[in-house]
Amino acid sequence: MAAYLIFEIDISDPSWGAEYGDKVKPLVAKHGGKVIIRSTEPIRIEGSRALPSVVVVLEFPSRDAAQGWYDDPEYKPLIGLRNTGSSAEGLLVDGI
Repeated sequence: MAAYLIFEIDISDPSWGAEYGDKVKPLVAKHGGKVIIRSTEPIRIEGSRALPSVVVVLEFPSRDAAQGWYDDPEYKPLIGLRNTGSSAEGLLVDGI
């Protein structure tokens, strides 16, 4: 069953973005994943919390594959890089 990682990212300094993007794409692919959504203009249809700067959804073939990507030792430094200019909320959910 497919699994999805949903990230809501608030960007305070975009300088990390190019390096992060170049390095994260091959790691996502290494675990069988792909980016299916990257939106810089989310629209609120319900709720009242602040909108994030970016919403990203990654699709993986399974929960194990998604967790494997997130736990990959090559990804850990990229989390640190991303955190130099942003904060993020991430969810791992199963597809139907």
